[in-house]
Amino acid sequence: MTAGESHGPELVAVVEGIPAGLPLLAADVDADLARRQRGYGRGGRMRIETDRVRFSGGVRGGETLGSPIALAIPNLDHASWTGRMGAEPFEEPPEALTRPRPGHADLAGGLKYDRHDLRDILERASARETAARVAVGAVCRKLLAALGIEVFAHVTAIGQVTTDLGDRALDEVRDAARASDLSCADPMAEQAMRAAILEASHAGDTLGGTFEVVATGAPPGLGSHVQWDRRLDGRLAQALMSIQAIKGVEIGLGFEAASRRGSEVHDAIAFDAAASAFTRPTNRAGGLEGGLTNGMPIVCRAAMKPIATLRRALPSADVVTKLPFEAAFERSDVCAVPAASVVGEAMVLVTVADALIEKLGGDSLGELRRALEGYRAQLRAY
Repeated sequence: MTAGESHGPELVAVVEGIPAGLPLLAADVDADLARRQRGYGRGGRMRIETDRVRFSGGVRGGETLGSPIALAIPNLDHASWTGRMGAEPFEEPPEALTRPRPGHADLAGGLKYDRHDLRDILERASARETAARVAVGAVCRKLLAALGIEVFAHVTAIGQVTTDLGDRALDEVRDAARASDLSCADPMAEQAMRAAILEASHAGDTLGGTFEVVATGAPPGLGSHVQWDRRLDGRLAQALMSIQAIKGVEIGLGFEAASRRGSEVHDAIAFDAAASAFTRPTNRAGGLEGGLTNGMPIVCRAAMKPIATLRRALPSADVVTKLPFEAAFERSDVCAVPAASVVGEAMVLVTVADALIEKLGGDSLGELRRALEGYRAQLRAY
């Protein structure tokens, strides 16, 4: 669970269920927070904030305790907002924000919570909240890495520019994306993406795009087929769709599967006697069948709409006077798809970690490792 507003004192998160004995440092989290802030096309706030996490519970001497982990990320920009965003009653009420921005939660949230100062809505609806999610994802990354599971993301399109990665190995894609400030593993496409972002910026417009998240090393059997809300593909889709500005999610072939014949969609099964494991020559299912992992890499993609805050404002209507206005402009990005891909990583990390602990249990890292080793032995003997 996370809490905090975009210009409040800090963002906070509490994560429960991480076993005791996991080595964890603030630097492990700060590395992912820094990745979320980078990227060509980001706005001015990235030059103000340098996100750093502070553990205030659940970690002692560089190791988790098995108790809830409390994390805090100060908002450095809060110093400029103390008269407008403090918890105490205002000496002078700040000017109300009454003009909702098309494409944001402003109007729908104002209607739901009966708030006529829409800052009460937009401060929490802001994608600034995702910094807390990335922090929790980084904790889950440490846990999954200790168990041989890795998660990475890469941008596959920005605007009309798409990548062409051919049959490059996943580790090559990961390394190339991590070296790119657009999280793009295709150098030619990256150049075209930069040009498209610059063109949109000069036009006072914004760009969206798509990214892919891949998880390798997950054993078969995470998730469940027995109830709709336990199916891991549904849980992953919900986790990714919950990210601000994400409007579409697919797993494996996704929507493309609808236009193919069954023989072109389903993955054949073979048995590798040397590894004593079932294998698939293709991974069109994206590592999930019937709501469970099947041992292949988990492959998810998400589509991000263009950011709704435009310098070239769209028409809106004041919630108090009901008169037409041009929508209010808050400092914003031109394109945040690379940042969204880091948030996508975090949500997949959290979801896979949750499914793994659900399957194996364990109050300590050692107990969890023994449970995983025992489960893998069961799989080899199947």
